Amino acid sequence: MLDLLLTGISQLVTPHGAGLHRGASHGELFKLENAALGFQNGLIAWLGREADWTGEAKDTINLEGRAVIPGLIDPHTHAIWAGTRLTDFESRASGIGYENILAAGGGIRSTMKHTAEASLETLVHLALPRLEALIRSGATTIEVKSGYGFTLEAELKMLHAVRELQTRVQAQLEPTLLIHVPPKDRLERGAYLDMVVNELIPQAAVQKLATAVDVFVEREAFNVPETELILQSARANNLAIKLHVDQFHAIGGLELGIKYNALSVDHLEASGADQIKALSSSNTVGLILPGVTLHLGLPAAPARKLIDAGAAIAIGTDLNPGSSPVYSAQLALALAVRLNGLTPAEALVASTVNAAAALGLFDRGRLELGCRADVLVLEGADWREFAYKLGTNPVRQVFIAGLRYQP
Repeated sequence: MLDLLLTGISQLVTPHGAGLHRGASHGELFKLENAALGFQNGLIAWLGREADWTGEAKDTINLEGRAVIPGLIDPHTHAIWAGTRLTDFESRASGIGYENILAAGGGIRSTMKHTAEASLETLVHLALPRLEALIRSGATTIEVKSGYGFTLEAELKMLHAVRELQTRVQAQLEPTLLIHVPPKDRLERGAYLDMVVNELIPQAAVQKLATAVDVFVEREAFNVPETELILQSARANNLAIKLHVDQFHAIGGLELGIKYNALSVDHLEASGADQIKALSSSNTVGLILPGVTLHLGLPAAPARKLIDAGAAIAIGTDLNPGSSPVYSAQLALALAVRLNGLTPAEALVASTVNAAAALGLFDRGRLELGCRADVLVLEGADWREFAYKLGTNPVRQVFIAGLRYQP
């Protein structure tokens, strides 16, 4: 007997098959009309035409002709921070570039100061409504990075905040240790890297506070040799690898990520033909963040060219206070269609099964027997409205591991 049966589904739409969907397979979806979907013990236990259902269920919900798609995975957020970046926003509106704001001590460094000063309880309190907004928009699994702490103590505090938030929200949170910005004084970089490699990463691993390590590889952040030292420590401590690369300049971060079998390389706004070719020949996911393009006015990541070259693409919100204040996973998907040249079907695959793979997860992101029962019930009968609508939430109900989301 099923725990719950959803009937009255106008369209059940999902990617099919586990693993990376690359190249032309980005646009392949399984569609079933007049469907029903059943949950048991948090997993999908039955799906098919409603007329073919002959079993029993403890509870039944008639969706009255609404479409159903898998829950979204947001594989790149910076949802924990203190302070605001409204002054930065005003500066950018006046024509001052993001890198200039960062070099002057604003940007990330401003957020780092406020975050380091905040208590763990304050960080949890501030992050909770941000995560709830992502869930309401359709995100059922959410990656959350540290990276605004800088010091050993503050970075671990951020990761402990993620652990506390895991008990407060229904969505699954995946914690990532982000090595974000080096010391201003170049003479202090060596000591800082030593702390990261020999203390921070091992402690995060031993305490099971993170599942992955991320590094910001950029001219104003960490160079390739420094990043490689960090990745060697991550590998030695059995942590997965993700990288911020090619946001402003292509300085070798993408290629380094591929060398270390990174789950994903994220941003890619500055990626060119060489990077596209390298990524298309790898099993690393190219993770695009259209909110940054919208908010900072950067060139869009070449997602269309990456797909056409045979690469695997995922989409994230990059929710953060400075470069992507995007609190909706659905909006990130919709922006990828407009800004990055994806079709609605490609964007759905990139926000579900491929986004799950970008976190090393293969039990979700699609509606198939045995998968985690993460399901979105849409307001309308046609699933394409999910990528079409802007400024309103097309999600009516969210189910996470078979349970209806209760805000």
